[in-house]
Amino acid sequence: MSALPSWLKVPPEVQAALADGRAVVALETTVLTHGLPRPVNLELARRLEHEVRAAGALPATVAVLDGQPHLGLSPEELERLALDEQAVKINRRDLGAARALGLTGGTTVSATMILAHAAGVQVFATGGIGGVHRGDAGDVSADLPELARTPVAVVCSGAKSILDLPRTLEWLETAGVLVLGYQTADFPAFFARESGLAVGVRLEGAAQAAAVLRAHWGLGLTSGVLIGVPCPEEAAVSEMAIELAIEAALLEADEQHIQGKALTPFLLARLAEATEGATLRANLALLKNNAYVAGEIARALAAAPRS
Repeated sequence: MSALPSWLKVPPEVQAALADGRAVVALETTVLTHGLPRPVNLELARRLEHEVRAAGALPATVAVLDGQPHLGLSPEELERLALDEQAVKINRRDLGAARALGLTGGTTVSATMILAHAAGVQVFATGGIGGVHRGDAGDVSADLPELARTPVAVVCSGAKSILDLPRTLEWLETAGVLVLGYQTADFPAFFARESGLAVGVRLEGAAQAAAVLRAHWGLGLTSGVLIGVPCPEEAAVSEMAIELAIEAALLEADEQHIQGKALTPFLLARLAEATEGATLRANLALLKNNAYVAGEIARALAAAPRS
């Protein structure tokens, strides 16, 4: 393992695992600071770390505290972040400003990928990535270009249902991002298990995922890899129910002129209300499942023979 950047704080347990080539999974934190109500978010944060450990890997929850990027948080730091109502949302463009101004916040997919890659962590678990937004505004999440240029495997349940999924997949294809389905040939639609859109390759398990990742990066490719894991069947919401709720929420957001960073949290909150909590339950279930699957993949990747 190459030397860790001096600007990145990594706890001894994670440093030792990286030095020994053991499995480590990065976890993002905007789901804690901006995606879920308190204190449900703290309970989930602890459970995600538990799921990664249960799969045989070491969790490294990523965040910025007082301007200091962290790859791995202590229990006290995790609680502080989860309960901090002033925590900001930090993506790629915000990292420098957050460091200079001493900000505290949760890292998005793009920022988490950058910090994970800086430490040599190859697997990252989240709920769903951002993507191309619906409508003609041309809003594209910073997650997509990050996947095109940062070699980290992102284990998720596809892209959030509130987005334009066909255009999101087209963007990823154009940018050369490999999209894999974990025990599915259908691109997951976050709360719903299927979108009706095909993935590039179906994977049957963690060993196969690790083999594909090694081959992909072994060829010198520098892009990330998206691994779509369907929401657990018992918690999934039907695609039709989700679509009806999304249309109503989007109309309300337009009427209230809600856009930019505020749009996604607003829509997710409205969906939870419209489905009587079903989307929140699905969100929690898929996050836990993705953390476990990411742990299995990281363990298989660490065990695979190095070329």
